[in-house]
Amino acid sequence: MLEIKNMVTEVSASDGDIKVVDDLSFSIAPGEICALVGESGCGKSMTAFSLLRLLPSTGRVSEGVVTIDGQEIMGLPESMMRHIRSSKVSLIFQEPATSLNPVMTVGDQILETIYLHTTLRGNEAKDKAIEWLNKVGIPEPQKRFNQFPHELSGGQKQRVMIAIALAAQPQYLIADEPTTALDVTIQAQILDLLKSLRDTENIGILLITHDLAVVAQVADKVGLMYAGELVEEASAREFFSSPLHPYARNLLKALPEGKSKEEFLEAIPGVVPPLSTQFKGCRFADRCSMAKPECRKQKIHLREIGARKVRCLFPLSTPVELPSASHCVVHSDKNASTVLSVQNYNVWFPVRGNIFKKREYIKAVQDVSFDVRKGLTTALVGESGSGKTTVARGILQLLRDTAVISGKAQLNGMDLGQLNGAALREARRKMQVVFQDPFSSLNPRMRVKEILLEGLNALRPELPKEEADNRIEAILLKCGLRSDAMYRYPHEFSGGQRQRLAIARALVVEPEMLICDEPTSALDVSVQAQILNLLNEIQKERAISYLFITHNFGVVRYLADEIVVMKSGRVVEAGNAAEVLNSPMEDYTKKLLAAVPNFDGLKL
Repeated sequence: MLEIKNMVTEVSASDGDIKVVDDLSFSIAPGEICALVGESGCGKSMTAFSLLRLLPSTGRVSEGVVTIDGQEIMGLPESMMRHIRSSKVSLIFQEPATSLNPVMTVGDQILETIYLHTTLRGNEAKDKAIEWLNKVGIPEPQKRFNQFPHELSGGQKQRVMIAIALAAQPQYLIADEPTTALDVTIQAQILDLLKSLRDTENIGILLITHDLAVVAQVADKVGLMYAGELVEEASAREFFSSPLHPYARNLLKALPEGKSKEEFLEAIPGVVPPLSTQFKGCRFADRCSMAKPECRKQKIHLREIGARKVRCLFPLSTPVELPSASHCVVHSDKNASTVLSVQNYNVWFPVRGNIFKKREYIKAVQDVSFDVRKGLTTALVGESGSGKTTVARGILQLLRDTAVISGKAQLNGMDLGQLNGAALREARRKMQVVFQDPFSSLNPRMRVKEILLEGLNALRPELPKEEADNRIEAILLKCGLRSDAMYRYPHEFSGGQRQRLAIARALVVEPEMLICDEPTSALDVSVQAQILNLLNEIQKERAISYLFITHNFGVVRYLADEIVVMKSGRVVEAGNAAEVLNSPMEDYTKKLLAAVPNFDGLKL
């Protein structure tokens, strides 16, 4: 058993030590999937890094005991910890783009793990690496074996990370957001793989995720964290059917499933308090509608209620109604004018050849056509590698030097492919983007205020300094970040918080259209609700248009007016969101919808 007892993880900061994980006790048995859920910054990933002693130089586990099959590991020398990692406990990192080595091929990175922690060598090792690539759903694994990470899509990079983590066949697996970048069909494969590993290999799995529907599909046990503390622990069925802590109940209410964009989601007000705060009572009290005076005065201990644990003075045990993917109803303005028109669009990437061979191309996008209308949301969906992001990058004119582009992408009647200089800069003010990977799209050497000011200075130079500063503070607050975030660097934020920064940067220049490439993929349920409410509110106020690229069909059902389904670089189905979701015509669309995780298996 992997067991944590009273673990405290501290990080040194300029104003003193901060307890990012406070008095955590948790256990994972062989053959058990335990899910650790909670908002970004609550300490989930820091818990994972603490277990494997991968904390930053300023961090340390100051208290508590961690044992693996009876062996205490916090006191082991680093030479022995290297053996523990991968062979005993392996970790799937949250952001594959920054975790994979860019100068090593995919195959070499998997082989590195196999060589270090198994006895396989030569062709046997290579065959095993290719087998793992195949198991995690990588197409053409023999070909991908010799490719570099930059040649793969975001979802494919995540699958490579999973293959590396599993290559040494560990006893315990810590999966930090393993399905965040994956489309629903591959996500279903990965979840089936995790369940298969639990059942056939008897592996104990700690699943760190913000996707409650995924938790409902696979988890045996759920631990809920808030502001560094474990606030509830229960079996998955008990957690979803009758959560005890008010925070858990609020998370379920914030889910977009079963709601339409005509109503705002029940987002939890406020933000997670800074961990540097000296808490006297319940850390959730300031955001809790049921808090009483004593909740703010006395320390709340984790207490047992039957086979469950909860950190609350007044827990509730009444059942809750789990959301379901109800029949989609969308009322959109069919007469709305077209903001973006994409016509017969092609993006081909040249393959390096020689003078004796005819030049070949990778046809990433072929003959794609769709419209984005004023004040409406067009969702672009499909599996990883289907060409969704390539279409967006082509429209944004980010592929001019690397690809052969034909067809037209017109913004308000202007052909974007023909614009240059000031005209192109003005078009980019009107059409902003939120990239999929916030860590690589934010400048690590600039503070948040400088990052947001850069866009304003370039695209809205007429704004006075005071107005620009006020706009930055207001948009950060709207995106669920405190004003003191302006003076911090991107690496000081969690993955979800960085995504919010990317959204704030795009919105601060007040564009007419926003291209959102997986903008909520790194966000927990409550912050996702805040962002969706924000996008919904801004769309109603300013009639802004969205091209929304996502794998999350709960978000699609809630926000989309129209849907475009892509497969292998082509559009296979498009139309009104209600029609596509309720009565899909293509088998591929039906396959996507069938793979969407839900709560039905837990309903009593």
